[in-house]
Amino acid sequence: MRVTFPRLPDHEVAYSVVERDDGVVYRLRSGRAGTTLPHDIVRLVVERDLGITDGIWGGIAAGMVLSGLRDRIQRSETLGNLVETIAALDNPSPDEIRRLTGMKLSVLRMAEPPSPAVLGAAARSLQVEAARWARLRPGQELSYDWSLPVADRVPRPRDPR
Repeated sequence: MRVTFPRLPDHEVAYSVVERDDGVVYRLRSGRAGTTLPHDIVRLVVERDLGITDGIWGGIAAGMVLSGLRDRIQRSETLGNLVETIAALDNPSPDEIRRLTGMKLSVLRMAEPPSPAVLGAAARSLQVEAARWARLRPGQELSYDWSLPVADRVPRPRDPR
């Protein structure tokens, strides 16, 4: 799956273009355009870097629509918020990342949270993507390939022909 995020003029309704591997192409609305990294890029980068195949973007790659992803959203949003918080810090220590992980993930029932090293690496990826996004001018775009495995592909309806 390929997801493209066009940089639009500030305050316009933002969107991404999703090109799934099954040939389906559509626009996914995503808040207001601006210089800060779009929420959907944050979630895509976090899910990709943490290897989350059953999150929002993995679900979309599998053929689900957002209404079918409600149960996956809380986990992805919470992990994304944690990584964003870590990315906002200057050189956080593993102990600081563990403390934040305990606070932020207390609402989730996870057997074992990602390690401080993995979370720190995802936070650095967000910092890189935020810098790339900030350099874009309206009319430019960032694209990402979603290549994590898709566990449960949603079957497409048959062609009525």
